[in-house]
Amino acid sequence: MKVSHEVPLSLLEMSKSFNDYDYCLPHLLDKYEEYEKYFRWAKENNRYIIMDNSLHELGHAYDTDRLIYWINKLQPDEFIVPDVWENMEASLQNAAEWAKIELPPHIIKVAVVQAKSFYEAAECYQKYKSLGYRKIAFSYGASYYANEFPHPTPSVATAVGRVYVVSKLYHQGVIKETDNVHLLGCAVPQEFAHYKNMPFITTIDTSNPIMAAIEGTVYEPYGLDQKPKTKIDEVIDSKFDKAQIGKVILNTKYFRTINGI
Repeated sequence: MKVSHEVPLSLLEMSKSFNDYDYCLPHLLDKYEEYEKYFRWAKENNRYIIMDNSLHELGHAYDTDRLIYWINKLQPDEFIVPDVWENMEASLQNAAEWAKIELPPHIIKVAVVQAKSFYEAAECYQKYKSLGYRKIAFSYGASYYANEFPHPTPSVATAVGRVYVVSKLYHQGVIKETDNVHLLGCAVPQEFAHYKNMPFITTIDTSNPIMAAIEGTVYEPYGLDQKPKTKIDEVIDSKFDKAQIGKVILNTKYFRTINGI
C-alpha cells in the first residue's frame, strides 16, 4: 500500500519525507497560492498525484468547471470523480457522466463506492466496473459499516466495519485479487493492519496522524480509539510549534509501524 497524509500548508515541504505520493484537494488550489505552487512542483518533479473532488471537506463535490480546469492544468495521475455521500444512484449517475468526459489519456479515473448497505455497496462496485472504471475507492465513514461491526466505540465500529465490507466483497468474488482499490481516510489508524493479505488495495490517504498530532495526541502502541476532531480546512494555514511538529514526525512513523507498512 502506498500512503499519503494530507497536511497544512506549513508542513507541505516536510510531507515529502513521509508521503509515498501527493494527495491533492482541488478546492485548496483555488484558495492558496502556496498549495498550487507545491503541486506544480510535484508535477514537475514526477511525484505521483491523486486528485480528490473535495466531497469530504465541502460536503459536496467541487465545482465541475474548476475540477476540469485543474485536471487539465495539473494533469494528476489519478482523479476521483464526483460522488454523492451515501447515495448510490446519484454517484452512479455522476460516474456514468464522467466516464464520457475526455481527460488526458494517462489519468486514471477513480469512482467511490457510496451506499447505505452492504448489498448496495456490492451493486455499486459491480456497476462501476461495468462502466469501465479501473480503480474504485471506499470512503471511511459510511453509516452501514457500523452495521457490519456494531462495536460500542463508534470509531472502532466504523473502521472494522469497512474491513468487514471489503473482506466480504473479496470473498464473495465481487472484488478480484487483480483489482485496484483506494481507501479514503480512516476513523482509527490501526485499521490498515487488517489489509495485509489484500494485494488489490494499492493506495490509501488519511490525515489522521497529522490531525492527531496537531491536537497534541501521540499514537498509542496500538493506534487510537477515537478519530481526531480537527479537519484539514480548519488548520490549513496555521503554524505549529516544535512539540506539534515532533508529534507529526512520531505519528507518521508509528502509523507505518502499527500497520506493518
